[in-house]
Amino acid sequence: MDKISAPRPAPADDAAHLLLVDDDRRIRTLMSRFLGGQGYRVTTAQDAAEARKHIASFAFDLLILDVMMPGENGFELAISLRKHSQVPILMLTARSEAEDRVRGFEAGADDYLSKPFEPKELSLRIASILRRTQAPPPQPETTFVQMVRFGDFVFDVERAELRQGEEILKLTDRERFMLKLLAQTPGEPVSRDALAGDGAAGNERTIDVQMNRLRRKIERDPANPFYLQTARGAGYRLVVDR
Repeated sequence: MDKISAPRPAPADDAAHLLLVDDDRRIRTLMSRFLGGQGYRVTTAQDAAEARKHIASFAFDLLILDVMMPGENGFELAISLRKHSQVPILMLTARSEAEDRVRGFEAGADDYLSKPFEPKELSLRIASILRRTQAPPPQPETTFVQMVRFGDFVFDVERAELRQGEEILKLTDRERFMLKLLAQTPGEPVSRDALAGDGAAGNERTIDVQMNRLRRKIERDPANPFYLQTARGAGYRLVVDR
């Protein structure tokens, strides 16, 4: 973190707004200065309680959550937020064990970065997440560019929107990204590398965890999936109705 330098031009009016939550004041200061220099608007919080106050007042484009905080930790905060919000989350922590990364993704994180880290890598991961979360171009309500149907579900590929009957199902950014890739080539296997996305953290285990979360929203029996099938040795495929 000592490599972070100081230039900090005023962010553009449409700059992405980040919320940085970390109990270490020095890290908050350095990261806020660096990310501000990258053109982002940055709000900081020292713990989950302060973060909740900011979230109630502002619409953020991405949250950067430290895991190890006094009181409510980053995992617990992410799980709580996912009950009502799909805002992208980048977990930032000194804990680099595989089981902790898996736990972060299970909590709803979109990416995971271990301390110490290179500021440039943090910037690249943020940019990658934000690219995936950009809203698709607005479409007239009566226009459907491309849709796939499977069982009770309809997935609008252009909007990355999943419906079950009249209900729009809540998906995380990562789930929308994976389902869109699968729906673009229905029936064909998509590799885990492709499903991880550009610059995204995710070994085979974490991609499997995220796919299992998506299956729980779609499959009647997630342990024996009918639509989101494993393509042994190749990745995953989406089976659609013909």
